[in-house]
Amino acid sequence: MNYSFLCLLLATRCTNVQRVAICNLGGVRLCRVGYRCADSAVGLNEALWYYAPMDKAEKILHDWQHQALKTKALAFYQPLINRYPKAGVYLVGGMVRDLLLGRETKDFDFVITKVGEKALITFLKKYGRVNLVGKMFGVIKFTPPSIREDEAIDIALPRLDKPGKGTGAYRDVTIVRRATLSILDDLVRRDYTVNAIAWSLTEKKLIDPANGISDLKKKLLRTVGESAQRFQEDYSRLLRGLRFSVVLGFGFAPQTWTSLKSLTKKLNAKVDDEFVVPREVIARELLKTFLVDPVAALTMYDKSGALSVLIPEIEATKRCPQPRRFHTEGSVWKHTILALSALRSRAYRRWITEEPDAELVVTVLLHDLAKPTMLRTPSTNKVDRVRFDGHDVVGGKMARAIAERLKLASPAVASGLHVDPANLEWLIGHHLILLHARPSEMKLTTIERYFVSHPLAHKLKALLLADTLGIIPADGRSYTKHLVELEAVLKKLCSTRSHKLPSPLLGGEEIMAYLKIGSGPKVGFLKRKLREEQLLGSVKTKAAAKRFLKNLHGKTNL
Repeated sequence: MNYSFLCLLLATRCTNVQRVAICNLGGVRLCRVGYRCADSAVGLNEALWYYAPMDKAEKILHDWQHQALKTKALAFYQPLINRYPKAGVYLVGGMVRDLLLGRETKDFDFVITKVGEKALITFLKKYGRVNLVGKMFGVIKFTPPSIREDEAIDIALPRLDKPGKGTGAYRDVTIVRRATLSILDDLVRRDYTVNAIAWSLTEKKLIDPANGISDLKKKLLRTVGESAQRFQEDYSRLLRGLRFSVVLGFGFAPQTWTSLKSLTKKLNAKVDDEFVVPREVIARELLKTFLVDPVAALTMYDKSGALSVLIPEIEATKRCPQPRRFHTEGSVWKHTILALSALRSRAYRRWITEEPDAELVVTVLLHDLAKPTMLRTPSTNKVDRVRFDGHDVVGGKMARAIAERLKLASPAVASGLHVDPANLEWLIGHHLILLHARPSEMKLTTIERYFVSHPLAHKLKALLLADTLGIIPADGRSYTKHLVELEAVLKKLCSTRSHKLPSPLLGGEEIMAYLKIGSGPKVGFLKRKLREEQLLGSVKTKAAAKRFLKNLHGKTNL
């Protein structure tokens, strides 16, 4: 069938419901041109109608709606329309964008017009849980029984954002939310054009006042309206833009990119000794971005100037040389990029299959942060070669300070974004452990302490692997031999491939009771020696353990 503007005067026996059903099946829009009799009140069935083909974007969203309304999550929709026939229900924001890009998404985000806030809340409570945690921003978190709490649907009234003092702090923006505002009012106050697209479920049409679909096709991020003004309303939009660029693989429109770079210094701005952009917001955006693609994130943060503003300590790594005998890749900065890229490499996956969390990514990012500080060269310090003695311990302390400054621990642990400053310090402080001694030369209790029993044991091995894969040695051979050796020791040591060790034969309390001694350094010494013998396989039973202790106790003066 040729759908292009095929005008038909539909028979009066064909109802509007039937017309819509035909269009839904055919993937076309049903449009009304006008009435046959302009001077008389004719019925709707006597109007002149035509079929017009849907474009690709409309077809995608039309098909999505057809399927989505069958789900229990959107069971509230039809009763809402029945109760409030004049209501407008619009899918907005990132979900529209991601659907049009073919990206998987579950982040329902709706704007509902022409229904008062109190009436809307009362209605929604009949169909699920209503959480008003985002109510100050006009957002209702709605959780139908069929979905999890962390998949709550965002529902809001249309709103306007009126800039306040021009500080760049979102808290200074005056939010006006009213059921009588239009969807256009809501869309034009949004950050980027690709996020300012709406799909009307009630009218089955796209609303795109800022040409966001065009920018989606061009893979461009462009602000809605004048860029500098839009950023100055809320400086956190600078980091949101960097995140969208990394997540979507988009570039920036020239004016938007110029404004973004010129304003990144404002990320540390303060008003009345309080940060304009809360550090918790900084942490969330930075960690989300680096978790998606560490190298792309580092590149974007560096090019935009955000990196030097938020983590200025890392700038010196760009100019910090490394001994060419061990690091032909060049500077510490280049090594860091290679180590980050290793987290997504096949070589890394051969050793570790779990996806890295934000804590591991940040650890790799900052693991050599102290090399410029600890740099010693033959010409300046009369050493045999370029050295960074102690950069592991010093770097751990520096990383901890950065994590505390940026509040990287503020995201919830379950989010995968949480970064514990103490964990950073411990991991970076021990990232040279296999360079200080070969695994085959270590005490088995040391292997157990760092690579089995410690809660960060698995993450330490992941850090060592990424660090190793980020090195290009002069002879071209991989430095993974110390990791191979470690795995061999662990395999002999442990009863299963999950590196599960046998439980200690005797604990401290049992040792004190058997030898009739009080607590003190000797108990710890005896406990460690017994554990070493157990792991070596020399002592296998409690009876043998007691004989070993009795003999050692008599020879030890502590």
